[in-house]
Amino acid sequence: MTSKIPVTIITGFLGSGKTTLIRNLIQNANGRRLAVIVNEFGEMGIDGDLIKSCCSNEEDVLELNNGCLCCTVQEEFLPVMLQLMDRKDTIDHIIIETSGLALPKPLLHAFNWPDLKSQITVDAVVTVVDLVGQATGEICDRERVQAQREADDSLDHETPIEELFEDQLSCADLVVLTKKDLLEGLQFDEVTGIISSKLRPNVKMVTANNGDLSADVLLGVQAAAENDLESRHSHHEEDHANGLDHHHDDDIDSIVVTVTAPHTPESLVAALKEMVAEHEIYRIKGFIDIPNKPMRMVLQGVSHRFDHYFDRKWKEGEVRKTSLVFIGDELMEKDLSALLHEKLN
Repeated sequence: MTSKIPVTIITGFLGSGKTTLIRNLIQNANGRRLAVIVNEFGEMGIDGDLIKSCCSNEEDVLELNNGCLCCTVQEEFLPVMLQLMDRKDTIDHIIIETSGLALPKPLLHAFNWPDLKSQITVDAVVTVVDLVGQATGEICDRERVQAQREADDSLDHETPIEELFEDQLSCADLVVLTKKDLLEGLQFDEVTGIISSKLRPNVKMVTANNGDLSADVLLGVQAAAENDLESRHSHHEEDHANGLDHHHDDDIDSIVVTVTAPHTPESLVAALKEMVAEHEIYRIKGFIDIPNKPMRMVLQGVSHRFDHYFDRKWKEGEVRKTSLVFIGDELMEKDLSALLHEKLN
């Protein structure tokens, strides 16, 4: 009997550093033959493109731009996994990067389907946490929530985003804390204390700056998570058990904007920071075309924090343009393209 192929599910909120972690893992796989499934929220596959750029074989990266695997597990995830099983002799480990809005537990359930259970085991659910986002309240504004609860202790002010974050933590076998270098010591202790209170017993937390974490830490956990579903708390399942609908991303939109106004990375970031201050935008990411430069620039933004860097040369025949994905609350009601161009002109 052949051994099962291990799968690592990497989850975490928007902008936590999942793609950076996976890129580092691929570049330091120590001979492991990895296949990667990338799930994105939106029609523009930025994370998949970034991961492919560091792979020797782009066919080892499969993209699902359906928004959330947890909502389309049977329709889209199962066929992709069966596709990988057709060439399982060439794969040592499968990495799944969920979108930042995906619930991990519905995905875990899928590994108990007969078509998969005999061939695959979930080595670990790895939850990536942006420590700065936690410290500043970008994900869970603890001070606001606490003030509201003190004003009326009958209220439960947990937002869908907070519930999503708690589900991602409660499902974890390993937690990777990113951006520790941007926190002061006391902040780190406070934030890690809050995070650890939401974890199951004996779940380990490790830190990683710029995705630098040994493959030996990430892979080979041997949690067999598909056999341990009951211990993993889920708001999603509780709502269904109580006859409630749980639509965790109904109000969250993904919009692609192509920038045609003259811009530099600096002027673009300045305009985007203004937009973040004015609207509930969780994540901005995309590619920048700088005239007369052979290299493509990547732009990443979480709340008011932005960074940009060159990743590769523009390919021959590739359309050079600046395209950005905005992910946030009820963005479809706003003309983000017009707003951005107004700020750039």
